[in-house]
Amino acid sequence: MLLHLSTWPEVETYLQQSQGIILPIGSTEQHGPTGLIGTDAICAESISKGVGEVTQAMVAPTINVGMALHHTAFPGTISLRPSTLILVVKDYLTCLVKAGFTKFYFINGHGGNIATLKAAFSETYAHLEDLQIPNSAKVQCQIANWFMGGSVYKLAKELYGNQEGSHATPSEVAVTQYVYPEAIKKAFLSPEVAGGHKIYSAVDFRLRYPDGRMGSNPDLATPEHGKQFYDLSVEELSKGYLEFMKEE
Repeated sequence: MLLHLSTWPEVETYLQQSQGIILPIGSTEQHGPTGLIGTDAICAESISKGVGEVTQAMVAPTINVGMALHHTAFPGTISLRPSTLILVVKDYLTCLVKAGFTKFYFINGHGGNIATLKAAFSETYAHLEDLQIPNSAKVQCQIANWFMGGSVYKLAKELYGNQEGSHATPSEVAVTQYVYPEAIKKAFLSPEVAGGHKIYSAVDFRLRYPDGRMGSNPDLATPEHGKQFYDLSVEELSKGYLEFMKEE
């Protein structure tokens, strides 16, 4: 059930049965010469819809822009500052808590969002307590990083070994190829790819990772692989969501 394709009476009816909602969050950032700029959001959104179908959970509109300041030296990247993303998440959750939601399951597609999301959750808990909103003490937020799932990690290792890398990975590119086969991109990729450098400023990042990849070989991705990652992630995160809903 997609929130943006629902009416308010439908949401009101849903809340009588469940106070849980899935929030996809990704990023709009470079993913190497062949990866779509919307990769992280595409992965999070498609997997969230799959989890919503399995669990009959409400799925919120995707937060497409995340914290990706270190990628902004590459054209097309859009990023929020951590402080801005915290405010965005806090405002989203405050509105939804006022409506009656209390359990928020963020399916995340971008590693750079993790620290900021955790900070946003803490800010939100304090904010709701200050507002004395009914049920604020029951509010719980959880992050589920689809790319860190045990089954996903195992398959990536089996298919790609060390060429999975840590950014513009063949696993995430494969998911986008499965979701958007008409948008598969090809380009020459040097067999020599940078890896292992720490992340500092955007300019420094581009100097260390000139083509945007971090130890990865996205040429190995296929739509068939993408379906495998999608199915595994939907299965694993559906179980995670249902377990989260059982927690008190």
